[in-house]
Amino acid sequence: MAADSPNVVLIHGMWMTPRSWEHWIDHYSDRGYRAIAPGWPGIDRAPAEIRRDPSALKGLGIKTCVDHYEQIIRGLERPPIIIGHSFGGLFTQLLLDRGLGAAGVAIGTAPPKGVLVLPASTLRASLPALKNPFNRDGLAPLTPQQFRWRFTNTLTQQESDKIYEEQYIPGTNRAFFEAGLASISPNSPAAINYSNPQRAPLLLMAASEDHISPLSLNRSILKLQRRSPTATELKEYPGRTHFTAGMDGWEAVADDALNWALEHAGADTAQATPTPTQRA
Repeated sequence: MAADSPNVVLIHGMWMTPRSWEHWIDHYSDRGYRAIAPGWPGIDRAPAEIRRDPSALKGLGIKTCVDHYEQIIRGLERPPIIIGHSFGGLFTQLLLDRGLGAAGVAIGTAPPKGVLVLPASTLRASLPALKNPFNRDGLAPLTPQQFRWRFTNTLTQQESDKIYEEQYIPGTNRAFFEAGLASISPNSPAAINYSNPQRAPLLLMAASEDHISPLSLNRSILKLQRRSPTATELKEYPGRTHFTAGMDGWEAVADDALNWALEHAGADTAQATPTPTQRA
């Protein structure tokens, strides 16, 4: 690969691990780009091992995760392309707001602060975490049936169960509470300066059959993010689910993400002095 090729940092979502990006890493390598997929803090083992001992996930919140990725990104030789899925999509937006990255892609993103009314399906998807307000540092497990409704709702239960066994880990309640209560929290870790002129180009990617991050949510986020003068677009995929990065046809999604980021990085990515924003 060319020495000046940008790195790609892939950020997984809730209930997932870096394993969800394995095919993307190989695919980007074949195209001549170096992709890395660091896990959230404590997510550094195989899914089956984490399921046996998920204690590292307890109390894990948004700021801790974003700080973790900021440290990794600042250790790279040049601003990378950042691609995140689900909560990883929210982390991507927060990292861009901090002045990091050459361009960002948020796939099926979790909602940042500013979305005042969340879709009913988004709220339903969060119920395993939000049902007990006294357990904010606890875990949000999913049954195979709950996983299918959230990730693989166009597949059979048998097809979904195979993905569940290969990919699934419990979620962390704190991040759900922080995102869900962002609109009433003055110091929310999910807050973004939507008018930030230093923010790198951003592509939102949304799927028509996504229950966690439906099209309506992404369209609302697009309106907010377009307050920035930087390039901001939304690409919609009919017939795909929240597991769009892993289901059949993922190669086209991966290419769309990278091609858009490469096209829009350009001069907009001169970020010699990243602007620290929303660090509270």
